[in-house]
Amino acid sequence: MATDDSSPQPFKVRPHQFQIFNPTTVRSSSSACSNLTAGGFVTPQLILGSSSVARKHILGEMGLEFQVMTADIDEKSIRRENPDDLVMVLAEAKVGTNFSPFSSDVDFEVVVHEGIIREKPTTKKEARQFLKGYSGGHVSTVGSVVVTNLTTGKRLGSLDKAEVYFHDIPDEVIENLIDEGVVFRVAGGLLLEHPLTLPFVEAVVGSSDSVMGLSKEIANKLIHDALSA
Repeated sequence: MATDDSSPQPFKVRPHQFQIFNPTTVRSSSSACSNLTAGGFVTPQLILGSSSVARKHILGEMGLEFQVMTADIDEKSIRRENPDDLVMVLAEAKVGTNFSPFSSDVDFEVVVHEGIIREKPTTKKEARQFLKGYSGGHVSTVGSVVVTNLTTGKRLGSLDKAEVYFHDIPDEVIENLIDEGVVFRVAGGLLLEHPLTLPFVEAVVGSSDSVMGLSKEIANKLIHDALSA
């Protein structure tokens, strides 16, 4: 269904965070870090705040070694009307649950369509409604990336946005996605990189890795800046 330009657009909201140790200050005696350099220092240990398969895949493509750690917060109790505010507040809330020397993971994703926040669909009817709404229309993805240097306490964050335009998605494809069950594991019921979905993507404004949940460019910059003095 095509979307009128005057109507509020869908937003995918993806907050997530990384935690790192500064290699210039963390010595090899630290039990939490094991990658030694020739000078006796450790390389930065990266802890991904997300259990997302897509984000782990993206970090692997970046050539980064990392650990995944998770912690619980009641994300449904944290609500904001503005998607930009929501993703940052959720990420910051997750930072508050961290335990030294490691941090907790963040893996949130919701969709806001016509002012209504969409999380993971819970029924076939709801999933069908979501996907039919994207057919012939477009989705704006909004994510947050937060990087914290656990040695210095330096914390940096950034918003990450992109847009995806879709061709008409056949009902048969929608039903196959629902029957497969993948739509119930992602916010808004939409997994861009899925082979059933990808052929109906008309255009991506921004980077595809942003749509998948993590901008390589933003992550690289924040990690570099967090390690800087």
